[in-house]
Amino acid sequence: MSTFERYLTVWVFLCILVGVSLGYALPGVFHAIAALEVAKVNLPVAVLIWLMIIPMLIKIDFAALGQVSRHWRGIGITLFINWAIKPFSMALLGWLFIGWLFRPLLPADQIDSYIAGLIILAAAPCTAMVFVWSNLTKGEPHFTLSQVALNDAIMVVAFAPIVGLLLGLSAITVPWDTLILSVVLYIVLPVIAAQLIRRQLLASGGERALEDLLKILQPASLVALLTTLVLLFGFQGEQIIAQPMVIALLAVPILIQVYFNSGLAYLLNRATGEAHCVAGPSALIGASNFFELAVAAAISLFGFQSGAALATVVGVLIEVPVMLSVVWIVNRSKTWYETGASVRAAATETKA
Repeated sequence: MSTFERYLTVWVFLCILVGVSLGYALPGVFHAIAALEVAKVNLPVAVLIWLMIIPMLIKIDFAALGQVSRHWRGIGITLFINWAIKPFSMALLGWLFIGWLFRPLLPADQIDSYIAGLIILAAAPCTAMVFVWSNLTKGEPHFTLSQVALNDAIMVVAFAPIVGLLLGLSAITVPWDTLILSVVLYIVLPVIAAQLIRRQLLASGGERALEDLLKILQPASLVALLTTLVLLFGFQGEQIIAQPMVIALLAVPILIQVYFNSGLAYLLNRATGEAHCVAGPSALIGASNFFELAVAAAISLFGFQSGAALATVVGVLIEVPVMLSVVWIVNRSKTWYETGASVRAAATETKA
């Protein structure tokens, strides 16, 4: 992790301050940017989202899907957490905290929008930063790569139906045309473009050419993320200044969801006898979110000034420090993990 990435939370916080300040001081500028739309897609944001996502997707080698069977227990557990537990548990937490416990403290007209943002945030598993988390836990690299590649493939077909289902259960109107457009624009097309670029680079210059391009694109990706946050919080400026507690309240269900899902994945891996080098990244992939996609989808579906957009950005704000705490827990508990009966039995079978 570079110095810039290590302090990502600091930069996010500074962008929030800058965005809120500029939005409050120069509302006309941000209204003009918001008007640059085609088919409900904001053009400046679409460009920024592509700059964020493409470098991350170029790293993914879909040929790694052939290695899925090597760590089938960890793969199965992570898929179960990502697609059968995480979106639904977040919806439940959103209804509980935002729709009930915190309702008197939040703007009444944004309650449904906040819940929608939380659902969108949880519906897409992380595809980029998990490589960093896996490395910090000494995770099995082939497992991490194959799991991320599989999640990306599933996301193409599962993201829209899951989001649509949970928004419908929340009695939130689902703009299906915009949702499908978001999937095509922010998942399908970037995946195709990234894989074409990857294939061309590997064919012409090998791994070295790929690494050289990523060194150029990675900083641009982070700058695009931070620029998007400035724009987003610029549109939210007046609302945030009027109600500063909103961010803190939205963080509560996100924090609970991260620790619940990472803990569940970790314990299930231990119960099935999976090695710690697989259980660590499994827990981290099971808990983290593809917040770049979530921010883009929330903006497309509900607009810059919506509570949904704000809820997804809160996920960005707390992602790094919370995931680093999960890394610490996974590393510190390795000895305990490996004393599990199933883990010891599996290790004995492997040696035999």
